[in-house]
Amino acid sequence: MLPIKIKGTGIYVPGKSISNKELMQLTGLTFDEDKFQNKIGITHRHIAHLQDIKESTADFATKAAQAAIKDAGISPGDLGLVIVGTDTPEFISPATAIVVQGRLQGAEKWCAVFDVNASCASFAIAYDNAVRILATNTSIKYALVIGVYNMPAFIRNDDNFSYPIFADGAGAVVIERDENTPSAYLGGQQLADGTQWDFIGIYAGGAHNPVTKEVIDANEQGLLSLKPLPGDRNVRLWPMVVKQLLANHKVQVDEVDHFIFTQINKSVIVKVMEALNQPLSKTTFVMDKYGYTGSGCVPMAFHHAVKEGTIKRGDKIVFMASGAGLAVGSNLFIY
Repeated sequence: MLPIKIKGTGIYVPGKSISNKELMQLTGLTFDEDKFQNKIGITHRHIAHLQDIKESTADFATKAAQAAIKDAGISPGDLGLVIVGTDTPEFISPATAIVVQGRLQGAEKWCAVFDVNASCASFAIAYDNAVRILATNTSIKYALVIGVYNMPAFIRNDDNFSYPIFADGAGAVVIERDENTPSAYLGGQQLADGTQWDFIGIYAGGAHNPVTKEVIDANEQGLLSLKPLPGDRNVRLWPMVVKQLLANHKVQVDEVDHFIFTQINKSVIVKVMEALNQPLSKTTFVMDKYGYTGSGCVPMAFHHAVKEGTIKRGDKIVFMASGAGLAVGSNLFIY
């Protein structure tokens, strides 16, 4: 166990909440509202550009970070590590974490900064990296880990599959090394299958396929769904990864007090909790409020569970996240 404690949490979403009906009015698209509300669990979301809000990934990340720093009772200058987990970065280069550090600290500082891009598993993997750096580098007292999503910026206007699902948002945690705390990080478990890289993603804009007039004319920019995702993927993967994670640390599933899952589909989370033989009272849903916020959704759900008293100090927590590509990340810790 590593003596690492989550000291503060914060979230940010842009603008007012947009209902399913309002989304259809704003975009001119139609979709099955009953399916999204009752099966997927999405009823509202926040999307900056549909409300003419001139904010993007770095803005969301910075504001969630400021909330977490305030909650932790520290100053931005106390941070020695900033990691941003996202697959919708502010720029290809420089890293979004560099931009955020500049906004938070405003000067040259002894601070390590980098991004983690593992699709929607980015926050869970960034959190695991941050803990291990903090545990081994005694010069760093506090680290900031942010999960942020701005996928609506990449959705094409005629995409009635993506618009109801994807939304803007960010969640952040401040972590500290504390040898005297009962809190602890037990470990993480990752899994990958890069043969699935061509299912869904943003394939234009990188070195392989720079954005050109020809790419735009062919409508190949932005978010593309090239192949249907396996319908049972997360129902199969999440219980398997959770069980491996717990077995690694000799923890029984009943000993876990709360599970936070990627908020992509409520019915999937219900099935996974059934597969783990756990009551729904031991998980949190926030997709009804925020839609699907990718790497932002796990820290956002965690923030709500902490502030609402569902998660308490001393509880054993599991984060379980997955994203296209395929990347899976999980964390086991004592809050």
